[in-house]
Amino acid sequence: MMDKIVELNSKNDVRIHDVNSSHFKSYGRVIKEINVDNLISIMDEKTEIPSDGNVYEPSISDLENTKEYEEIKTLLYGGMPIQIGYCNGKNSLYNGFEYHKGNEVNIAVTDFVLALGHSYDIENNTYDFNDAEVFFVPKGTVVSMFETTLHLSPIRVEDDGFKDIVVLPKGTNTDLSSEEKEERDQLIKEKGDSCEEVLLLQKNKWVICHDNKQPLVEQGAHVGIFGENKSINY
Repeated sequence: MMDKIVELNSKNDVRIHDVNSSHFKSYGRVIKEINVDNLISIMDEKTEIPSDGNVYEPSISDLENTKEYEEIKTLLYGGMPIQIGYCNGKNSLYNGFEYHKGNEVNIAVTDFVLALGHSYDIENNTYDFNDAEVFFVPKGTVVSMFETTLHLSPIRVEDDGFKDIVVLPKGTNTDLSSEEKEERDQLIKEKGDSCEEVLLLQKNKWVICHDNKQPLVEQGAHVGIFGENKSINY
């Protein structure tokens, strides 16, 4: 693992940290209490990496109909309803950030890196990419990211791409109803363009993106990222 981190740092002008290091402590914690080998096997057998871009599925029955689902629900979410899905892809850019109310758990099916920030560093719905930090997450690692942690898609560190299991409070990243959109828009009208509701894109999903991330822009994500939309060389 350390050899891979050294290699990545030799090829990039941003520092790439080990997710197991103390640098990660303000973003989340590494979970060692749960064996996720079965979940990784399911991902290897039943999911593919797309030829281009990313694919995200918020809730997958094959992953949820497991004993690990109950363990994660009880140990990491205190019995609250959760969903287990995945994000597979070939992303190599930061692109933007999202955050949720409630921790997100990522299970690395392959090696990847995460670009992370803090939601409390968003000012007037803007954020500077230069404030972000990058972490290498080796295959098999389980990380629980705090709800104040800005994150988005993993970033690949090999040609084949990445696979990532994503655990969130149930209903997260699903579409807002028409009534919820109307309520959000009314709050923006009343509170002004600097309010948090401007970032609310889907249920329990607040998003701020770079202006060259067209798929997010086309979905209605708020453009508020300053700085270079950096890529990770591997």
